[in-house]
Amino acid sequence: MNGLKLSAILLVLVVGVAGCGKKESASTSGDAAPAASATKAIEFVDTQESKPLVINAALFDTPAAKEFLATGKNPYIGNEEAIAKGKKVFQMYSCTQCHGPEAKGQVGPGLTGPTFRYPKDATNKGMFETVWHGTNGGMGAKGVGLMDPTDPKNGITPDELLKIIAWIRSMSNGLTGNE
Repeated sequence: MNGLKLSAILLVLVVGVAGCGKKESASTSGDAAPAASATKAIEFVDTQESKPLVINAALFDTPAAKEFLATGKNPYIGNEEAIAKGKKVFQMYSCTQCHGPEAKGQVGPGLTGPTFRYPKDATNKGMFETVWHGTNGGMGAKGVGLMDPTDPKNGITPDELLKIIAWIRSMSNGLTGNE
């Protein structure tokens, strides 16, 4: 009987010590890195030279932008409110001057596909990179802080760009860019 009690006490101690070790390591790793940074962000590449494109993660400050940064998928695809806002921003930044009022091309290339001047633009991540950092074909960077180097707040935010892309995809005959 005493042997059984001793075994039970040892079992409780072993489980307790093991549980304490797990709690410590969980809280230690939690303190060292927030849960959001545990998710690996997608890696951007500029369209001009295919070099790594570093975009400040703090600019991805909406739930949709954060989801895009984590997955490369545009959560605004099919969202009518976001599509309407994207069209307005497209017009506000005079994208219509080169790409036309329906983004089908004018002086600049069409953006609705199925063929693209830059094949990577068939994906939302690729189109994001192209618009954010500009191209070799004459389009300057449109990303916030890049559009006008003298004004770090001037330019399109990641959230606005995702809405613009959602608007473009809404006219792309089923091409969502999230494939």
